[in-house]
This record gives sequence, structure tokens and C-alpha cells, in this order.
Amino acid sequence: MKYVKFDMHCHTAEGSVDAKVNIEAYDKNRRALYEGLTELGFECVKPEGAFYLFVKSPTEDENIFCETAKKHNILIVPGSSFGCAGYVRMAYCVSYDTIVNSLPKFAEVAKEMGVKKN
Repeated sequence: MKYVKFDMHCHTAEGSVDAKVNIEAYDKNRRALYEGLTELGFECVKPEGAFYLFVKSPTEDENIFCETAKKHNILIVPGSSFGCAGYVRMAYCVSYDTIVNSLPKFAEVAKEMGVKKN
């Protein structure tokens, strides 16, 4: 799938603003997070257009997954808040370095929760 940059025209209180959005950067983050998590053994729903993804909780109660991740300085949101019980939601509209630097912490979470690598 090829992504392209596109222009966006926004209206603000200060007037009109032209913005350039680099879709390729979001795709790079999406691929890094999705591939990194699935390699660790997490089951993920691969996003098609948003900049967040849903990860299946390794426990029946996704709140336990959220609390475990929080101990490792990872903030994820229970999927039940979005009508997806049993999953958690995480955003990847952050810097690429943040995604890459989070993966070792996700590995710690996976180990603590008994997630087996694929």
C-alpha cells in the first residue's frame, strides 16, 4: 500500500492555515508498532486508516493489562471504552523514536503477563 503526502486547509480563530500532512510517517509508526507487538506475541488488529490500534488483552479483564502496562510507563486505554471489550487501544501518532523505545517495555509487559512470542 502506498501512502502520499496531502495538503489540508484549516480555518482557525487566527485565520486560515495551510498544513502538510506526511501520511508516510504515520504508516512507518503503524508498521513499527504492529510488527513489534505481533513479534512479541500480542494479537493485534492491523489498522487500515486510523492512528491507533487495538491489541487483544492477554487476560479476560483488559483493565489488568492496562494496569500492568502502566507499571512499565505505557499508557493504553481499555477497549471497552470504545465498544471493544477484551482489547486495549493505543495511539501511534507519536514520534517514531517513541514507538521504537516502547517496544522493550512491551517485551517486559509480555513476559510479566505470560505472552508467548510468535
